[in-house]
Amino acid sequence: GQVVYSIAEETERGAPVGNVAKDLGIEAATLAARKFRMLSGSSKQYFTINASTGALSVNEPIDREQLCELKSACLLNYELVLENPLELYRMEFKVLDINDNSPIFPLSEYLIKMPEFLSPGTRFTLPNAQDLDEGTNSVQNYTLSSDEHFHLEMQTRGDGSKYPELVLKKTLDREQQATHRLVLTAKDGGDPPKSGNVSVIVTVLDTNDNAPEFEHSVYRASILENSPSGTLVVQVHATDLDEGPNGEIRYSFSNTTSADLQRMFSVHPHTGEVTVNGVLAVQRPLLELLVEARDNGAFGMSSTAKLLVEITDVNNHGPEITVTSLSSPIPEDAVPGTVIALLSILDKDPGENGKIACQIPDNLPFQLKPSLENYYSLVTSGFLDRELISEYNITITATDLGSPPITTQKTLCVQISDVNDNPPVFSADNLDVFVEENNPLGAFLYQVSASDRDTGENGRVSYTLRNSTVAGSPLASLLSVSLANGSIYAKRAFDFEQLKSFYFQVEAKDNGLPTLSAAITVNVYISDQNDNAPAILYPTSQNGSVAVEVVPRLADEDYLVTKVVADDEDNAQNAWLSYHLTYSSDSTLFRLSLHTGELRTTRSMRSTDFLKHKVVVVVQDHGDPPLSSTVTVGILLADTLPQVLPDFDDNGQPPPLLNATNIYLIASLACVSFVFTAFLLFFAVVRL
Repeated sequence: GQVVYSIAEETERGAPVGNVAKDLGIEAATLAARKFRMLSGSSKQYFTINASTGALSVNEPIDREQLCELKSACLLNYELVLENPLELYRMEFKVLDINDNSPIFPLSEYLIKMPEFLSPGTRFTLPNAQDLDEGTNSVQNYTLSSDEHFHLEMQTRGDGSKYPELVLKKTLDREQQATHRLVLTAKDGGDPPKSGNVSVIVTVLDTNDNAPEFEHSVYRASILENSPSGTLVVQVHATDLDEGPNGEIRYSFSNTTSADLQRMFSVHPHTGEVTVNGVLAVQRPLLELLVEARDNGAFGMSSTAKLLVEITDVNNHGPEITVTSLSSPIPEDAVPGTVIALLSILDKDPGENGKIACQIPDNLPFQLKPSLENYYSLVTSGFLDRELISEYNITITATDLGSPPITTQKTLCVQISDVNDNPPVFSADNLDVFVEENNPLGAFLYQVSASDRDTGENGRVSYTLRNSTVAGSPLASLLSVSLANGSIYAKRAFDFEQLKSFYFQVEAKDNGLPTLSAAITVNVYISDQNDNAPAILYPTSQNGSVAVEVVPRLADEDYLVTKVVADDEDNAQNAWLSYHLTYSSDSTLFRLSLHTGELRTTRSMRSTDFLKHKVVVVVQDHGDPPLSSTVTVGILLADTLPQVLPDFDDNGQPPPLLNATNIYLIASLACVSFVFTAFLLFFAVVRL
């Protein structure tokens, strides 16, 4: 997941650096499709990647000295982010120094005032040249122009740093030469080498022949980075063997100390106390200052000491959480370990104050895993169910290890998208539907309903009839079901006497992919209507004749004459039958059982009774409205069965009803009789 490149500073734009796809083992053709991105904390994009070939080239020349200042190693860190699947690679660029800077002295001219009575061997500190290059490209040696009174020597401080000193070889004589002009040259070790010059003007003075001397050549101090203005850093002290004004010392920062550091710190001119003067806005943990002690002689002498200030970090920066990539929504069938987001979590504090502990709530099906340095992956740690929870608000808590610790939180909203993992569900496995026979075509029978916990097309349910037959006929010829709402309709009228019940299945399907379904069994019970009159099975008449029963001439009381037997194809109360005697030629002689239909004598037969009798029996059901059938029974009183049965139509028949036809016949007969009588009267009158 990491590759390191080296590149020299000031490399021209477009120069090749390497091939990211080849070096990281990525197919170059997939870079554009996977939406590659180069991320860096730098404000400038120094490198670019060809999306077709993966070639890495310089986008903007790098000035190492501007980018890394005085750091010994200059590194640029980039992250390459790829999606589908989500991957992160780290690229590190080592910027190599070239000898593109000449040594530079802080001042264009350096003045030294020397008393004429100084003895040979007296030393004067010369300014150090600064070279922004590093290593052998930095300042390597100094040379001094030829002069019989002076020569150059290099000295080493306690911390190992070197500096040039001007050494007096021969006693000065102001009357012979009051000013000496020297040239100090600093050379670096580049190829070819570069150099820088500064004029050193030595003015010969009288008196004050001792320079102040510090107690230590190097002072060390440590302060907190959030120290307020006025905080004491260290107190330097120098002594001067001279007396009077020549021995009075004033402290200040040397001109070689950078202006930024002189604004951050101040030195008391009399006490030598170095204090904080402003905000310590630096990224370097160690600061170097030069403190100068100069006496108050007419021709003041000076010496310098190095002050090394170590800035101790305090925990004043909280962790910074940056969402590099976030996938939302995610399908609910995502397997554990699926990467949801890539996070960058940084703390600007160094050391323990910059170390971070990250966590998310334990009750979530997610896990935070460390990736590359300062990167974390948010992955699923369990199975998801959108029907239970459709959205998660994941709070990421980052706490540094400082004292006291600083905590930062960031909430990610992750939505769960639906997959078709729930079939339609009916409230029961089966149901009963009751319908009356003789129903109209298209009659509504029932509405089945199934629910689906999924959403959208995955939760849209449609209804169909499963293929089957009922009494030899296809189910589709009897019923239809609404595809949208599950309403069941009859396509023809049912007949209870032919079909009393049947069952079928309605299937509910969702519109997901793949389709899921469920079925419910519907039991249909057809209710009877009173649409059949009782059918008389016995006694029966043939060709319209009266059924005849023979009874002994002198039969006893309660003699069974006959039993009327009837049947009704209807059901329940529509088939409950009752028997009624609506006519009897002798009402005192016969009685009929209401429920059994038995016709019995009410008394013993007498010799005076008529030999022929007729009864009319009505069989009626209990429907609403009731239906009935009638049978006429002729009863012959005889001890033996005669060879020829008598005619029962003229005896014992109930009087004909006075219907419209009879009225017309009577009226016609009356009119004819009246006309005939009138004619006879008219004829008689004529004869007379």
